Amino acid sequence: MTEAAGDARTPQYQYVLVETDGPVGIVRLNRPKVLNALCRDLIEELADAMTAFDRDEAIRCMVLTGNERAFAAGADIAEMADKGLADVTRDDLLGAWQRLWRIRKPVIAAVSGYCLGGGFELAMGCDIIIAAETAQFGQPEIKIGVIPGAGGTQRLTRVAGKYKAMEAILTGRMIPAREAEAWGLVTRVVPAEECLAEAVRLAHEIAKMPPIAVQMAKAAVLQAYETPLAAGLEYERRLFYSLFATEDQKEGMRAFLEKRAPQWRGR
Repeated sequence: MTEAAGDARTPQYQYVLVETDGPVGIVRLNRPKVLNALCRDLIEELADAMTAFDRDEAIRCMVLTGNERAFAAGADIAEMADKGLADVTRDDLLGAWQRLWRIRKPVIAAVSGYCLGGGFELAMGCDIIIAAETAQFGQPEIKIGVIPGAGGTQRLTRVAGKYKAMEAILTGRMIPAREAEAWGLVTRVVPAEECLAEAVRLAHEIAKMPPIAVQMAKAAVLQAYETPLAAGLEYERRLFYSLFATEDQKEGMRAFLEKRAPQWRGR
């Protein structure tokens, strides 16, 4: 892997660590003393780092992770405790999160330890979640007088259904990795020592696929959450047709007919 230091493609930040492993960009949340609490500056840096990878043609897939104790244990409460309605509205407290949801390339979350509140919302905003057996998920905002504000009520309900989401959000209880898997909240559960490696392995597998088709496939799947079925089918069909304007479509089909490995160019 290429460390952040000394690589022009991976600048240094204060709250995130960035490295590359060939076509895979890896971003690690880096506030270990506070269990990677998500302060506003961290989210801004995370959005900067992931946007840079999104624009880098050499990067095909991303992995987002924390450390063994915590992916992220929630928002930085000390940063928010004394704010009023005017403050959070004027400053658009959660505005930077919207930049994360605009990332076009696939993002895999590698989750170990605590993944709570904003951390859970951040993981659910990723495209695939690899969870360690130690992972604990939850939306405990109700215990401090608020509700999830970065997508928790919406994404959790869409995946787990009204009744499980309602229980989790109204009680704030933690959900162990295996239960989260049963709810459909994670892709798979692996031993803690294998979590990051499995996420990187999967990212490399995705990175071997034609990049334009990968981005369109991600967009089509996400559209299923936004539209009725008929509109989603129309959107998918338009994307499918548009791929016939790419060099990769010609290469992929010719390679299949010629019984050889395709050479993707991202064009």
